[in-house]
Amino acid sequence: MYRIMLVYGAIAGVVIILMMVAGMVLSGGSGSEVQGYLTMVVVLSLIFVGIKRYRDNDLGGVIKFLPALGLGVGIAAVAAIFYVVSWEASLHLTDFAFVDSYKEATVAGYEAKGLTGDALAEKVATLDEMMASYRNPFFRIPITFVEIFPVGLVLALISAALLRNPKVFPAKA
Repeated sequence: MYRIMLVYGAIAGVVIILMMVAGMVLSGGSGSEVQGYLTMVVVLSLIFVGIKRYRDNDLGGVIKFLPALGLGVGIAAVAAIFYVVSWEASLHLTDFAFVDSYKEATVAGYEAKGLTGDALAEKVATLDEMMASYRNPFFRIPITFVEIFPVGLVLALISAALLRNPKVFPAKA
C-alpha cells in the first residue's frame, strides 16, 4: 500500500508540476486559478486509479472505505509535498520574483477599481505585510500545501466511496 502511495503520489506530483509550468509558459506567466485547480483535479484523479489498482491487484477486488480513504489521502499528501518542494525551488531559483509581480498586479487591480489616496495606501500597506509574511517559510509552506491538498482530499473521499463497492469498475478477469 505504501508503495502505491509513493508511486501514484509522485507521478501526480510530477505531472502537476509539469502541467503548471507548461500552463504558465503558454499563458505568459499569468495562469488563472481556474486553470490551476482544473489541472489539479485532472491529475489528482490518479488517486482513483491508485485505489482501484490496489483494490483489484492486491485485495482481490474488494476494499473497505477507510483503507481506500487512507490510501487516497496518502497519495494526495505525496503529490502535495512534491508541489510544495517544486514551488519552493521555483521561488528560490527566481529570487522570489513571484512576490513582486503578485504585488504589482494586485496594486494595478486596486488602481483599476478606482482606489486612490489613503484607501490605496491602506491596501498597499496590508499587501506589504502579507508579502513580508509570505517570505517566511513557516507561513508560506503550509499555505502552499493547503492549495492542493484539499482537492486531493475531496477526490480521495469520492474515490473511496465509489470503490468500496466492488461492482464499480470491477476488476477484469
